[in-house]
Amino acid sequence: MPRVVITGAGIISSLGDDWDTFKSNILAGKSGVIYMSDWERFKDLNTRLGAPVPDFKIPDYPRKKTRAMGRVALLATRATEMALQDAGLIGDPLLETGCVGVAYGSATGSVDAARYFADLLTNANMNGITATTYIRMMGQTAAVNIGMFFGLKGRIVNSSTACTSASQGIGSAYELIKSGKQKIMLAGGCEEMSVTIAAVFDTLYATSTMSDQPHLSPRPFDRDRDGLVVGEGAGTFILENLDHALARGANIYCELVGYGSNSDGDHVTQPTAETMRIAMQLALQDANLDANAIGYISAHGTATDRGDIAESIATADLFNAKVPISSMKGNLGHTIGACGSIESWAAINMMNEDWFAPTLNLNNVDTECAELDYIIGSPRQLSCEYVMNNNFAFGGINTSLIFKRWIG
Repeated sequence: MPRVVITGAGIISSLGDDWDTFKSNILAGKSGVIYMSDWERFKDLNTRLGAPVPDFKIPDYPRKKTRAMGRVALLATRATEMALQDAGLIGDPLLETGCVGVAYGSATGSVDAARYFADLLTNANMNGITATTYIRMMGQTAAVNIGMFFGLKGRIVNSSTACTSASQGIGSAYELIKSGKQKIMLAGGCEEMSVTIAAVFDTLYATSTMSDQPHLSPRPFDRDRDGLVVGEGAGTFILENLDHALARGANIYCELVGYGSNSDGDHVTQPTAETMRIAMQLALQDANLDANAIGYISAHGTATDRGDIAESIATADLFNAKVPISSMKGNLGHTIGACGSIESWAAINMMNEDWFAPTLNLNNVDTECAELDYIIGSPRQLSCEYVMNNNFAFGGINTSLIFKRWIG
């Protein structure tokens, strides 16, 4: 069966769009979370915190290619362009042969487009609705626009599964290459900053209200946490058949060796530890690994009570207290549809440099969370062969990805 490697990556985040900048900010203990002053007009909204991408700009793309893109699709397209450049595939005729596909997602399309349809329903007003309004709003806007922008003729897989959008996209791409259906896949996820997403979690009393100290929230796994903070960003991986990558002399970041996904089948917003554990077990089985092979876990770690506790119990049940674990959401907030790609990217780069970041703002582990080797305070120097990234979403969707250090 074909092996799958990562040969390119493009990331847009609140803490930088390249590894050197991102790493510098992480090591300095910086947070991308800020006070969202423009949310003051939403009087019944509890949270005022977000982690937006500062000063996002796109190159001078032709208007014809971007008129069907809202911010979320623009983030995805730019991150994908960066990944293709990194992989040495920009302008490669292979892109239009049908051998290259897309597996990509976001929780929603662009909300600015949706407001025009809301106006139609509430005021019977068609003003603002154009031929591209729905394309900007639709759940598959990122995957479709990436395919059109780069002229791809292969599979288009939309993974609009909330917080597992990116990891399901990566997992689906991995399975397509393993099955021989595609040689290369552009995979990942994205999300744009939107008050509507904040409001979704607000109705569940799951958002942070530490407005006067944004840099101290969120606090994954911490006893003093008060909820999550929404963020934005995009992350694209170039997944490639190993033989094809070697034949063209591609740079290889790592090998993707395991993917597990399942559903709770129980409650739409309340996580279930047992099925979370099974998702991780499925990834281990797919990779033909024992639990003790994993050297580090990139946790979902949203800083919500139910989520943190269930995830920690699931992880401890499978790994005991031995495996080092941390969450990037203390730095980035919850980037929803993008988190599976951005957090995997960070884990891969840290694995390749033999260190792992602590969970920012985790000072005192909640006693209701299971006993684990939480990385706290300062980076951990650690050399390992395998890392795991876990994500869990509304609808009870669970995902687990396992990456292997590339030795050659």
